Amino acid sequence: MSQDAANEAARAPSVGELTPPDRTLMGPGPSDVHPRVLRAMSTPLVGHLDPSFVEIMDEVQELLRYTFRTDNQWTIPVSGTGSAAMEAAIGNVVEPGDTMLVPTNGYFSGRMASMARRAGGEVVAVDAPWGEPLESDDVADALAEHDPDVFGFVHAETSTGVLQPDVTELTAAAHDHDALVIADSVTSLGGVELRVDEWEIDVAYSGPQKCLSCPPGASPLTLSDEAMEKVLSRDEDPRSWYLDLSLLEGYWGDERAYHHTAPITNVYAIREALRLVAEEGIEQRWARHERLAGALKAGVEAMGLEMNAPDEYWLPSLNAVRVPDGIDDGAVCNALLEQYDLEIAGGLGDLAGEIFRIGCMGHSARPENVIYVVTALGDVLESMGAAVDPGAGVTATRNALEE
Repeated sequence: MSQDAANEAARAPSVGELTPPDRTLMGPGPSDVHPRVLRAMSTPLVGHLDPSFVEIMDEVQELLRYTFRTDNQWTIPVSGTGSAAMEAAIGNVVEPGDTMLVPTNGYFSGRMASMARRAGGEVVAVDAPWGEPLESDDVADALAEHDPDVFGFVHAETSTGVLQPDVTELTAAAHDHDALVIADSVTSLGGVELRVDEWEIDVAYSGPQKCLSCPPGASPLTLSDEAMEKVLSRDEDPRSWYLDLSLLEGYWGDERAYHHTAPITNVYAIREALRLVAEEGIEQRWARHERLAGALKAGVEAMGLEMNAPDEYWLPSLNAVRVPDGIDDGAVCNALLEQYDLEIAGGLGDLAGEIFRIGCMGHSARPENVIYVVTALGDVLESMGAAVDPGAGVTATRNALEE
């Protein structure tokens, strides 16, 4: 070997075998991935236009329709994370000059507004405090005042632990003003009740890493015929070529024409994750999340902690728990990682430092995980001087699981 070659070899990075820690994921996402999904990801690749992969695409679309509770033809997994599905929804439906009405009640409604502005839309707000749902009367008033082309709302707000009630009242009011409705269902799809067709939602997007317990990379999106008609009749192309649904229609529609190389392994993964949803039954899955999250809620309340959201709009898949006085939420999260290999998260935006965000989603929503997070959280908080009763929390959780 020449000296130059030897020097080049010496500069090559030395990286060992991949050995990530074995965490229990009970934060706002990702959630624990089901072993069957991991096995599906280890199967051989085929081409993204291979006839066998086209069959898989058909199966994924049918499974997504079942999970969204929709008959929408235009139901696909977007190649990318949940934010890619979000941008595909907003960036295609909102045209330059359109007005989009968005709420102010959480971090992800703010992201909706940002994406609408980047799409050339004018954003107007319906006001609601962080940690509270939208009031249907306030939405109706804002619709009457602004007459928007598009109305967006977050069904399950990951930043606050709030589940939006009265969805049909919101969609009916929007349709009275001929506005299309976009719903953020990132933390609700596959975890809490969501009925796209029955609730007359025009566009819904989600992420696979929450209640579907699938690695990010292929993200659910569904559009009604009316919404897709608006997309296909635009005067100006969307600003993203990659997420242009009029082009993706050629790949995911009947033609199956090349647009991009799909993330094949991620499509395998979401297919298996959605198979698990269908095997369990969507309504049974909703009930499981509510039962197990209810046991988690019973435990943290019995311990002496307070939920951020009242019972009437509590979000089972993401439990926002108030941080006790004098406690540093970041220190608690770090201690849980270091001592228990357990992930939860702190608050975002207006609620930074004020809440813990504890997920109970998908494969993570299991009795042993619920007991574990209550036990570990109580231990860490007590060690930091918080006024909690860990034993009472564990007992309440156990009793709730046994009922």
